[in-house]
Amino acid sequence: MTDVLRRGRASLAFSFFAQGVAFALLVTRIPAIQDRYGVSDALLPAFLAAVPILAGVGSVSTEQLVKRIPPSRVLRWAQPVVLLALLGVGAGESTVELGVSLAAFGLAVGALDASMNMLGVSLQRAYGRSIMLSFHAVFSLGGILGASLAWVGAHWHLALWVSYLPVVLVLLPAALVGSRWYVDGGADGDAVGEKSEGGALAFGLLLPLCLVMCFAYIGDSTVSNWSAKYLQDVLGSSEQLATVPYNVYMVTTLLGRAIGDLGVRRFGAAAVVRLGALVAAVGFAVVAVAPGPWVGMLGFTLLGLGLCVLVPQTFAAAGRLFPGASDAAVARLNVFNYVGFLIGSPLVGALGDTWSYRGAMLVPMVLVLVTLVYARSFSAQPDRYGGGHERPRTADVGRGSNGL
Repeated sequence: MTDVLRRGRASLAFSFFAQGVAFALLVTRIPAIQDRYGVSDALLPAFLAAVPILAGVGSVSTEQLVKRIPPSRVLRWAQPVVLLALLGVGAGESTVELGVSLAAFGLAVGALDASMNMLGVSLQRAYGRSIMLSFHAVFSLGGILGASLAWVGAHWHLALWVSYLPVVLVLLPAALVGSRWYVDGGADGDAVGEKSEGGALAFGLLLPLCLVMCFAYIGDSTVSNWSAKYLQDVLGSSEQLATVPYNVYMVTTLLGRAIGDLGVRRFGAAAVVRLGALVAAVGFAVVAVAPGPWVGMLGFTLLGLGLCVLVPQTFAAAGRLFPGASDAAVARLNVFNYVGFLIGSPLVGALGDTWSYRGAMLVPMVLVLVTLVYARSFSAQPDRYGGGHERPRTADVGRGSNGL
């Protein structure tokens, strides 16, 4: 394994970490953002929905950008924009400034998510073994740190810009320095790749992965948006205890992703995805029938262990299915990240209000189980070298983002 690959993996891991910190600092301080700008409850959903919608636009735009410039260059400039937009959210004075900052954040996040996962897929191909889960594990670690920093800011009643500025001052220069070692992968053109340049066959092959991505994020958004309310209002927990499930979910997500690559190498991606879907479905079932808060937290713990493998393996599977057009496949697949996020929270809220929140938890459970139908899409596809795994492409990956 070359030093180029090792540096590329470390620098990309830091990008995932920085993104985890920034995203957590934004979403965990939404009440404070609402108070700072005087955004009404009626208007808040419009602001929040705009971010994933614009992120989808950013992801689609990245598909076009990487036809002209390498993904590493997109990532190199998208990450500073995300961090500066986060600071803008904390430092603005009017709702117009908030809207501009959130718009910049959304567009840049779409480009950032797409380009990071493009580089992750190409690095995994170069390594010749599963490493994709490790990148998402570092993202989870960043999310835990970001949520912890947000708690400190809320506990000490710090102004938003005071909470955000030190983070940006540390992460921004580090990300810029680390971007020197990003590694871009080339593109082999085999039979699948040549047919994957936008035709009906490409969408038909990609559709199962798009659905899995969407269902996974419906489950994830259910936990992030409704776990506290569910524990407090349905299971009768205290306000303090209601904050625990999401933290437990994030920790178990980190643990599951930290060991997930070993499972993929030992048993294969399809088996790991099937197991993850089953564990997540059991988690939703436990949450739905829980007699009290502690059993409910057990359910959310299982959800973290189950859902954590689905998204990274979906990106990795896209790279295997489309070895000649993996960048385009990842960009299109990434859009369904935001589709799931947009659908999940309103869906559970509407079902909870019109039916019951216990019953609402069964819907993401069923959707996650549908993943079992598509698990075969995660199996390694035969490539031009024969066999079921991609051969490392050392000639391609020796080209770093700075042209070395």
